[in-house]
Amino acid sequence: MSEHIYKPFDAELRSLKDMILAMGGLVEAHISDSLRALVERDSARARSVIEADRQVNQMELAIDELCVRMLVLRQPAASDLRFIAAALKIVTDLERIGDLAVNMGERALALCDEPPLRAVVDLPAMASSVQKMLRDALDAFVTRDDAKAETVLAADAEIDKALVQIFEDVRAEMKKDPANVDRGISTIFYAKHLERLADHTCNVAEMVVYLVRGQDVRHKTNR
Repeated sequence: MSEHIYKPFDAELRSLKDMILAMGGLVEAHISDSLRALVERDSARARSVIEADRQVNQMELAIDELCVRMLVLRQPAASDLRFIAAALKIVTDLERIGDLAVNMGERALALCDEPPLRAVVDLPAMASSVQKMLRDALDAFVTRDDAKAETVLAADAEIDKALVQIFEDVRAEMKKDPANVDRGISTIFYAKHLERLADHTCNVAEMVVYLVRGQDVRHKTNR
């Protein structure tokens, strides 16, 4: 590739990486805000998470456009092609994570006027673990660290266990008092959204493995 073509392409690759990191940081902030909305019973914060989803969607479109332009104009090969292919998949999962943060905001909004169930105290730890997974997956993407990506995949089992425990705790409270059913369902859905966040984060980690090794490990893990 001639120098006058390589330099703009190299800049585009850096820009693509930066845009994905910015989008990842934004959805992580939305996760944090949806959790604060639930814990602090802050309906205004919950609404702000819901309304902020437009920015996530706009970032997805911008990244998609850049990827397509690079594929058409630069015709990348080998590792550069894998990088762009991985970016296209990662941005889809980040957008879905943003949607789930909105779902969490909606559940928080529904729970703001209700007394919290005891199981709610377990949600911050679960959310913190999911956020760490997301940060590690994005760090692995930036540094092309497939070993770190593997640790993200391994961490998913603990999130699944946390979901099961919260489900059992909420179910016990609903059985004890039928008045707890509506808020119990919302609490379970909130925890389920966190579990799905972890699954989409694992998708990002799988793309890192693909980027580094050229190996597709999707559907080879039990999630």
